Amino acid sequence: MQASSPLKKLATDANVILSAIAGKAALRVFLKKDIEFITTQFNIAEVREYLHVISQQYAISEEIMESQLKLLPLKIYPRHFYEGFVKEASKRLSGRDEDDVELLALAMKLEIPIWSNDRDFRHAEIEVYTTARLLKILGI
Repeated sequence: MQASSPLKKLATDANVILSAIAGKAALRVFLKKDIEFITTQFNIAEVREYLHVISQQYAISEEIMESQLKLLPLKIYPRHFYEGFVKEASKRLSGRDEDDVELLALAMKLEIPIWSNDRDFRHAEIEVYTTARLLKILGI
């Protein structure tokens, strides 16, 4: 199973960021130096919203998780950068999780795939990689 083109950039969803800061398999993908990981300010806010839940689930302090978040090689884009794609992204995700619109709009603007374990992107007419698929493709 190969990627359709070399992976240079991935629009990174909150669920994989949370997984990485909890020390799970997603962290191994973040350690690949030749891929640029990008996300939205909205997704970072979503990650921070769930830090307490994940910290309790894995018995890791919120402070440590916040530090882990700051260490991830993430480029964070503000909404105004991809604003022109929000309406189309919202249409593509109609009836699905509205929290995914921002990341889809960013991915559409940059014409890059999404890295997410969320099934809501399946019908969004964009390439989506799960963590398991990336681990396999990248051989890690």
